[in-house]
Formats: sequence, structure tokens, C-alpha cells
Amino acid sequence: MEITNTSGRRKTSVARVYVQAGQGNITINDRDAKSYFSNELLEAIVNQPFTTLDAVGKYDVRVNVRGGGISAQAEAIRLAISKALVAENAEVRPALKKEGFLTRDPRMVERKKYGKRKARRSFQFSKR
Repeated sequence: MEITNTSGRRKTSVARVYVQAGQGNITINDRDAKSYFSNELLEAIVNQPFTTLDAVGKYDVRVNVRGGGISAQAEAIRLAISKALVAENAEVRPALKKEGFLTRDPRMVERKKYGKRKARRSFQFSKR
């Protein structure tokens, strides 16, 4: 199997993922996944596509991710890995689609409007 290259996005995070057959090593920005994500929950989010397909330890993943917070980065990586697995084997698509791993979350930060303190929060109103 050759290297499969895909990308995933979430909020302002962009993850570029390179997946190939291997021993299950996940490298994020030249660091191990355990050292990159201090929280085990975020590491579990990244591994969800593999656990769903019972493919833990079958693929090596190299990730280049930038932008956003670590939670958005983890979800961007999950989307990119899911897309790569589908590109490599189309039969896994229904299982990943059912779990929602192939859906790009469209929610973005709402912009600040003029005449307001934040996107929706108004300035304090004083009646007198």
C-alpha cells in the first residue's frame, strides 16, 4: 500500500495526514501523539476511526496540523484519518459514516458586530 494523503478541517484547524501500512505509530508535528496531546481523551478522539474498524496498530500516520486549539486539531485529524481510510478501502465508508467521522463540522466562531461588545452580547444598558 502506498501513502494516502488527505486533509481535514475543524474551526480554524487544518490537518494534513499521510497514512500507510505499518505498526500503529502516530506522529503529529514530528512528535508522538502521547506527548502532543496531554489529555488522553484527545488522543482517543484521534484513534476513534481505527477502533471503529478494529484496525489499531495496522497503519502508520504522519500528521501536519496547524491553527485552532488542541481539541479542534484532534477533530481535524480524526476527519482526515477517516477520509484516508475510505480512500484506501471504500468498504469501510458506511461504518465511519454511521459514527459521523466523515462529516465536516461546519460550526465556526461568529464574527463580532459593530455596536455590540461581542458577537451577540450588547454593551451594558443604563436606564438612568
